[in-house]
Amino acid sequence: MDQVILVVYFVALSILTFFALHGFIMIYFRNKSKDVQFKALDKPLEDKVVTIQLPMYNEMYVVERLIDSVCELDWPKDKLEIQILDDSTDETTQIVAKKVEEKKAQGFDIVHIRRNNREGFKAGALKYGLQFAKGEFVAIFDADFVPRPDFLKQTMKYFSDDKVGLVQTRWEHMNYDYSLLTKVQSFSLDGHFVIEQHVRSKAGFLMNFNGTGGVWRKECIIDAGNWEADTLTEDLDLSYRAQLKGWKFVYLRDVTTPAELPAEMNALKAQQFRWTKGTVEVSKKLLPMVWKSHLPLKTKIVSTYHLIGSYAFPFILLSTILNVPLVFIKNSGYHEDFFNAMSIFILGFLSTFFLYFFAQKDVHEDWQNKIILYPLFMAGSMGFALNNSRAVFEALLDRKSEFVRTPKFKIEGKKDKWVDKKYKAKINFSVYIELLMAIYTFVGLVAAIYFMELAAIPFHLLSFLGYTFVSVGSLKHALANKK
Repeated sequence: MDQVILVVYFVALSILTFFALHGFIMIYFRNKSKDVQFKALDKPLEDKVVTIQLPMYNEMYVVERLIDSVCELDWPKDKLEIQILDDSTDETTQIVAKKVEEKKAQGFDIVHIRRNNREGFKAGALKYGLQFAKGEFVAIFDADFVPRPDFLKQTMKYFSDDKVGLVQTRWEHMNYDYSLLTKVQSFSLDGHFVIEQHVRSKAGFLMNFNGTGGVWRKECIIDAGNWEADTLTEDLDLSYRAQLKGWKFVYLRDVTTPAELPAEMNALKAQQFRWTKGTVEVSKKLLPMVWKSHLPLKTKIVSTYHLIGSYAFPFILLSTILNVPLVFIKNSGYHEDFFNAMSIFILGFLSTFFLYFFAQKDVHEDWQNKIILYPLFMAGSMGFALNNSRAVFEALLDRKSEFVRTPKFKIEGKKDKWVDKKYKAKINFSVYIELLMAIYTFVGLVAAIYFMELAAIPFHLLSFLGYTFVSVGSLKHALANKK
């Protein structure tokens, strides 16, 4: 049995190291690649009509903030159309209707679009609205975003190149300081938005639309096959299909669009589940097309890393489970050579660490204060492994699920509250397994301390903290919702 555990553990860590080496690849091209040149005009294309699409489903707390911010965009009124794609089933619809009338009276071309059903979820709403869109270009904002007035002037000037199909901006987090949960989320997202998206764009690799905070050329959407609802990440799906058709994407790291981070644990878990499952669904759908294409080999490799990243979660979960008996196996006095060889896996840790190190250093003046969140980010990655592994397996088994949108509560400052509001995220039964995992990893931590396994203690501690943070946070927030 010891041999089986050792072999499985070695394989799991080998696979995780393979995934983690993606960080070194990103850092290499960050330093080596010159920016792909996209000609930007001195002035934006203000003679072009832009349609703003605002897809929403039960967003009563943030919808007015969103509509007000969009109406403050610095763009000629006669060249701006605003579509409220409202699939709501609550009082959001009445709030929107009243706001639309107010903005129409101010001279805005704004329409309130309702469907008879929620078919296709967000993808279905975007596709439905697109058939009525007047604009040659389409900007999309989720309900939790607050675009800056100069958003269109910063993005539209890059469409001077007829092959540019999308311009994406970086997400900024307006409630970063709200709680430890939002701080760790912000840290995690910076790895994607500051390094990964920036490197993919500057090196000419395939990148993705992030679902919001970007502008599409309408012709590009239609040419790529339009929005499809067969995955939970319709944004990633359309992005790859468009680029495989030859369209170019531009990422603006230094142009930011503020957004609200989930402040409640169960809402975050639902979001992570959707993103993870959707990415696996897209990988199954489009990876064969990537490898059959005429893209350069390095682009195919980077794209593969991009699309299969979520597959790491089951191996994180497996390594966490096996790490507890490993403490006892190591102290049996055998397999010393095996454990000495395990030091090679430090490469995976270093690769991930440097990716997030540069993500903070590249855009934050106070990066020294932010990089200390790295251990908590690692703990959170372990704590979310069970939730996200379930998403991976559901996608691999082709089990379809509803698009569960992330609840928004208009949490902008520390004084804002969410516990007394609607849209409570449901607690999943898996939280009780996460609680058992917290107890299980605590046993491993105690054993590592007892046997003085100094090298193993940090891993056990992070696992324990991660599962405790996720499980206790889920239960605590669920109980708060019931008050």
